[in-house]
Amino acid sequence: MSTPALTRPAPLRLYPLRDSMTMLRRNLKRMLRYPSMTVMLVAMPVVFLLLFVYVLGGTLGAGLGGPVSGGAAGGRAAYANYVAPAIILMTVTATVQGTAISIAMDLTEGIIARFRTMHIARVSVLTGHVLGSLIQAIISLTLVIGVALLVGFRPTAGPLGWLATAGFLMAVTFALVWLSVALGQVSKSVETASNLPMPLVLLPFLGSGFVPTDSMPAGLRWFAEYQPFTPIIETLRGLLMDKPVGADAGIALAWCAVIALGGYLWSRRLFNRES
Repeated sequence: MSTPALTRPAPLRLYPLRDSMTMLRRNLKRMLRYPSMTVMLVAMPVVFLLLFVYVLGGTLGAGLGGPVSGGAAGGRAAYANYVAPAIILMTVTATVQGTAISIAMDLTEGIIARFRTMHIARVSVLTGHVLGSLIQAIISLTLVIGVALLVGFRPTAGPLGWLATAGFLMAVTFALVWLSVALGQVSKSVETASNLPMPLVLLPFLGSGFVPTDSMPAGLRWFAEYQPFTPIIETLRGLLMDKPVGADAGIALAWCAVIALGGYLWSRRLFNRES
């Protein structure tokens, strides 16, 4: 007698998707249970935004050569438009720092070791963290962009420009999340996991995020122009201000592809190791 259709097990090919959704729900419940993590991740870029716009924006904005009408206020307005893309990128890097911390917490608490012994798709454990981080990044980016608009950020992008910006930000976030998943696994403690992604938070300062690269000394300028975050910031700046992005978009997406592939392969190797 054949088994009734309703009692047949799901096809094996559906298990990774099903298990990934289960792990995603687990990570979303953790995010809801500990909202302080999201608040902390949003607070840092907001503090930097307020610092650079209200404390340094008048002087730095005047140096950009932007429209100044009425003194420092005009310089501050010009600088708010200039610095907002860097702050948006810092929001992404802060979010992926939280990803590394979450992975390290699971490792130190032993839950990852338990997942390895369970009859679930191994990739789903990491995929759940990645999808949860993407959702957390969307929430954080929405809040930070809202604050940026309140302090004087005035993007000129149309609907298509905003759609392109959203897609580009998701590509950047996806790449950096996979890198942070690997950094979280290679960390020996939660404290180490919170420190390893710190260069990602600092790189916008060593690029075109806060001042033009042509104002830097020669050696630092070379590094700023060829590190991955400069074309990412310039692409964001062009999309949001409705300006041509030129070759920066292609370079930025190439960096995203390299970082995402490298982070994924590194993460998979670390997760599949026996010890």
